Amino acid sequence: MKNDMKSTKRDTEKVILLAFHDKKIDEATFQSTVDELKSLATTSQLEVIEVFTQKRERPDQQYYFGKGKIEEVIEFIELNDIEVNAIIANDELTTGQSKHLDELFNTKIIDRTQLILEIFAQRASSREGQLQVELAQLDYLLPRLSGHGKSLSRLGGGIGTRGPGETKLETDRRHIRTRMNEIKHQLETIVSHRSRYRERRQQNLAYQVALIGYTNAGKSSWFNQLSNDETFEQDLLFATLDPKSRAITINNGFNVILSDTVGFIQKLPTTLIAAFKSTLEEAKYAQLLIHVVDASHPHHMEQYETVMSLVNQLEMGHIPMLVVFNKKDMVESAQLAVSEHSIFVSARDVKDKVKVKEKLVQMIKETMEYYEMTIPSTNADQLYWQRTHTLVETLEFDEETNSYHIKGYKQK
Repeated sequence: MKNDMKSTKRDTEKVILLAFHDKKIDEATFQSTVDELKSLATTSQLEVIEVFTQKRERPDQQYYFGKGKIEEVIEFIELNDIEVNAIIANDELTTGQSKHLDELFNTKIIDRTQLILEIFAQRASSREGQLQVELAQLDYLLPRLSGHGKSLSRLGGGIGTRGPGETKLETDRRHIRTRMNEIKHQLETIVSHRSRYRERRQQNLAYQVALIGYTNAGKSSWFNQLSNDETFEQDLLFATLDPKSRAITINNGFNVILSDTVGFIQKLPTTLIAAFKSTLEEAKYAQLLIHVVDASHPHHMEQYETVMSLVNQLEMGHIPMLVVFNKKDMVESAQLAVSEHSIFVSARDVKDKVKVKEKLVQMIKETMEYYEMTIPSTNADQLYWQRTHTLVETLEFDEETNSYHIKGYKQK
C-alpha cells in the first residue's frame, strides 16, 4: 500500500501523445481513439501537453511517425523548453520503434497497450485481477526482452504497480515463461472455483443477468441502482476490473443474479482479452445481457459497435440483450433503432430505475416458457419456491379447493 500512496503523491508527469492516422480510417473514428488516449492518460494522472497526429498509409517501421513529423515534435519540445516525462503512442509499438524513439527523445516511450496495462495494475484489487494483470504484462514483455529496460519501464517505476518491475526485465525468457505458467495454474484454480459456484447457481435455477458495455458508460451506476449496492463508481476509465455479482429481487420475489464486468475499449490489446476472459465469464454464461451505452458521448455509436464486435468475438451474440442508452440527463435523444429492446434512461432518475426493471421483467419472460399450476395452500414450501424461482404473473386463491392457481413463466 505504501507504494500506492507514493505514486499518487508524485508530481504530475507531462506527456506528449503521438497518434498515427491510418488513411483507411475515417476522421470521426480516428478522433475518438485520440480522445480515448487522452482519457487513458488522465486516468493515469498524466498531464497531456500536446497531441501530434500523422495521416499515412502505414506507420513508419523505424520511428512509428515519419522522420519529418518526428523532427516537428523535437522542435516543439525545444522551442517550448518543456521537460517531457514520456512520449505515448496511440498504437502498440514494435521493439524497434520503441528503441529508436527512445534514442531520439531520451525519455520513456510508452504505447497504448502499456498505458492500459498500467491502469489495470492500479485498479485490480482481487487476487484474480492482480494475477491477470501480471500475466498480461509478462505476455507483453516476453517478445520485447531483446529491447532495453527503459522503454519497458512503468511511468514511475516498473510497468505495473503490482506487476513485474524493472529487476524482472533482466531475467531470461525461461524464468518469465515459468512465472506465466505458475500464474495460469493459479488462475485455472480460481476459474474452476467460479465455475463450480456457477454450476451450483444453475442447479438452483438462479437466473443470471450480466451488465456489459464500453468503459465508463455507467455499468457500475446501474449495478448500484439495481442491486442497491455500493461498488466503486467514478468517472474514470476501467473503474471496475474485478467481476462482482449480487442477488437482486424483481417482480415481487423472483431472484436474479446480477453481474458487473470490466469495460470494453477500442484497440483493446489481445493480451488483455485473453488474460481477462474469466472476468467476462459471468457475462458469457448469462441468460440476459444489459448493454449500457453512454448516450452523451460524441462517439457513442462507435462505442456501441466496438462492444457488439467483441460480444460476437467472445461467442455471446446469441444471448438476448437489453440496450440501455444511459445519461439521459446529459443529452436530448438517443439512437434507439439499434434494437427492438432498447431504452433511454438515466441512472440518476428513480422513475427510470422502475422502467429498467419493468423492461427486464418483460425480456426475461421472453427467454422463458409459460406455465400454469395448482398448489394446495398447505404446501407453503412449493408456493415460496415458485415465487422466487419463476416469474409469477397471477396468483389466485380458490376457496372451494383451498388451493392456489398460478400462472407464470419458468426457465426452459
